[in-house]
Amino acid sequence: MISLDGFPAYALDDPRLPIPTLRKLAREGAVASTMKPVNPTVTWPNHTAIVTGVDASQHGVLYNGMLMFPAGGGPPTIEPWRDKELMVRAPTIYDIAHDAGLTTAQVDWVAIYRAKTITWQFPELPDPNGVIERDLISAGTVTPEQLRTFEDSTQAWQDQIWTAAAENILEKHKPNLLLFHLLTGDDTNHEYGPMSHASLTALAFLDDRVKQILDLLQRTHLSRNATLLIVSDHGFRTFKHKIHPNLRLRENGLLSGGPDHPKGDAWVVPEGGTAMVYVTNPDRRAELVPQLRHILTGAEGIDRVYGADEFSTLGLPTRPTNEQAPDLLLAATPDYAFSAESEGSYITQVPEAGTHGYVNTDPKMQAIFIAWGAGIPKGIHLGNISNLDVAPTIAALLGLEMKQAKGHPIEQIVKHQALKTDLEVPRARPSRDAN
Repeated sequence: MISLDGFPAYALDDPRLPIPTLRKLAREGAVASTMKPVNPTVTWPNHTAIVTGVDASQHGVLYNGMLMFPAGGGPPTIEPWRDKELMVRAPTIYDIAHDAGLTTAQVDWVAIYRAKTITWQFPELPDPNGVIERDLISAGTVTPEQLRTFEDSTQAWQDQIWTAAAENILEKHKPNLLLFHLLTGDDTNHEYGPMSHASLTALAFLDDRVKQILDLLQRTHLSRNATLLIVSDHGFRTFKHKIHPNLRLRENGLLSGGPDHPKGDAWVVPEGGTAMVYVTNPDRRAELVPQLRHILTGAEGIDRVYGADEFSTLGLPTRPTNEQAPDLLLAATPDYAFSAESEGSYITQVPEAGTHGYVNTDPKMQAIFIAWGAGIPKGIHLGNISNLDVAPTIAALLGLEMKQAKGHPIEQIVKHQALKTDLEVPRARPSRDAN
């Protein structure tokens, strides 16, 4: 499974977009019109939904990391390098595959740090002493110094190295399941806006990375048994206005201190098109939640304020089940996005850029799903699906089952696989040398 971060479903319909490989896979396999993400429509929560088949109310991941609340009332921070066991509260497809005796691998997947059920990996922050890293060093693909300074490189170069790592894992180790994540599209869409000239170039670059993997599968004859899934985690919107809701809190006496040391009993944490509101002083929660709702309702750029009693309809967790859960959720109107600053003006105008995080019913937030290869019917249009269906579908292709998933195996694919089995054609369940 290859995740093309931030690839909007609507991009597939744009004839200006040069993506011959993705169009070939869609034409020869199965393609969804849209794939609905979960809330919040950001990277880690949706990659976690894709591998668990449940939304954030069950898997528990709300940010691109774990939200931390410092002592003394300072602003919350998001820490990404937390163990998967601490962050993900539901079984993943790679857990289930590993427990069934299959081999698993990941390249730049997220919310997977120190996962015990991954057999081979090349992580987001590679280790020069890692097994796959040493292979790439020996091949002259990368140097130890480049790996030590990996974060300082361009996103496109990182994606090239991650693709080389995926090639190495596939050819040398032949895992039963590989999860592979590329970031250039998301990075470029944030900077220049979706479907800008830069965005079209970035998506074309990603198409070529998919071709690189497809070429390897065909060159090594793995394609005879391999199933290739192409997904994204969310879509994108353009915006020109930033909302600084913490300014409203400061104006109403809920934040104090200067820009270097702000503090307060409540904070708003932005996620692009939505923002999470937290009362960080539990002794004041009953008092401050109604006050915060009053302060923020009807403010410019805020389309709606959701209370915790509405979170279940959004697929979000609530307290005390999950300490990461907010007290309120803010939804932005189109052309507005939330920001974290607590100084300056409430609304600022910015050059057109891109973001996501808007509620998952927004048509612009819909993601892509393409399936090709073993076990996949040819020339099938799947209509609109949910990303909660991906993990159960992978499980079905591997001959496994995800009992706790809210999603279901995609019917057209499962029916096709059942028909192949009835006709005594070899099933898509791989041996050690497949996928």
